[in-house]
Amino acid sequence: AGLVTGFADLYRLAEKREQLINLERQGEKSIDNLLAGIEASKTRPLFRLLTALNIRHVGVSTARALADHFGSLEVIRQQKEDALAEVPDIGPIVAKAIATFFESEFGRRIVDGLVENGVAPPDVEVKPITAVSAGPGGKLAGKTVVATGALKSFTRDGIKDYIHSLGGKAASSVSKKTNFVLAGEDAGSKLDKAKELGIRVMTEEEFLAEYGPVTQPLAN
Repeated sequence: AGLVTGFADLYRLAEKREQLINLERQGEKSIDNLLAGIEASKTRPLFRLLTALNIRHVGVSTARALADHFGSLEVIRQQKEDALAEVPDIGPIVAKAIATFFESEFGRRIVDGLVENGVAPPDVEVKPITAVSAGPGGKLAGKTVVATGALKSFTRDGIKDYIHSLGGKAASSVSKKTNFVLAGEDAGSKLDKAKELGIRVMTEEEFLAEYGPVTQPLAN
């Protein structure tokens, strides 16, 4: 029907309620529920909005790190590549992808359109990234873990969140500071780096036996 041609158009649908109701097989109650859901999404958490923007390399864990480090969408979109790279676990490649999105005409148009239509996620109290969910008494307290390869029980962001929940730090690259590497299928160069540095490598089964159990896969 041409009612939605861009991301921000979703937040203008309330102005076209009658047109929506008149669409084939669309009842008034279902349209009102749809509009209520869209309205409620305007104040969803900042990390949810960042994830929904579909910025390359930015999943739930990275979005949370950005939200906790900078506090607001307006501050994040103004950051240069070097400032973004200072966020824990956000390396130069991810920082470049984030900066490129917000500096591009495409990214500016999307974010400006959302803001103009009332999308205003609550600001986040700026705090150290390790405070997101980590507890000092967790099984991984004080440990730095690198997860690589495909895991059966975790998504990419799910394993990072799980490591944080046990008090550990989920790092994106292997270094001498890494305590161990969790290696799934097709682990690749990070596994090679761990072996080169003499760092302990754990299979997923060994990890779950020591730091589990996980009863179901952790999704994004």
